Amino acid sequence: MKAALGILGTLLVLAAAYFGMFRGWRNRQSRQADLAPLPAVPEDTTRGTEGVYVATTAAGDWMDRIAVHELGVRSIADLAVSADGLIFHRQGAADVFIPADHLTGVRTDRGIAGKVTAEKSGLVVVTWTHDGHQLDTGFRPRRKADTAALTASISTLIGAQ
Repeated sequence: MKAALGILGTLLVLAAAYFGMFRGWRNRQSRQADLAPLPAVPEDTTRGTEGVYVATTAAGDWMDRIAVHELGVRSIADLAVSADGLIFHRQGAADVFIPADHLTGVRTDRGIAGKVTAEKSGLVVVTWTHDGHQLDTGFRPRRKADTAALTASISTLIGAQ
């Protein structure tokens, strides 16, 4: 009987925790509802650097994850860099297109909401503007050797504007 009550109590605590996280995510979405829809993804089947789309946050606040338009959804992805901009081809979530003229910076960093790496330059973080908001999007390349080349190609794209 004591074991059953202990299990029931544990399940209730877990259910309350999940409910709290769900409500927090929904509240975040309602606070960010004013963010306009993202630009349409161009018909581009070019695949790029394989890795993980980590999240998009408010620029400069690596813990303020953007919950609307699936920008906060972590997913396996590849990042294609073209003259038009960046396309994150994501699995299990909508693709994200960042037009070249919206890009304002690129850097490597240790962490962003949902991912902190052991090495200082484990993530490629792209800063961009959308609907009057400054945003940071984190991407972790599958191969460490891809980080420098990816950062350089995005820097070149920003400089070409």
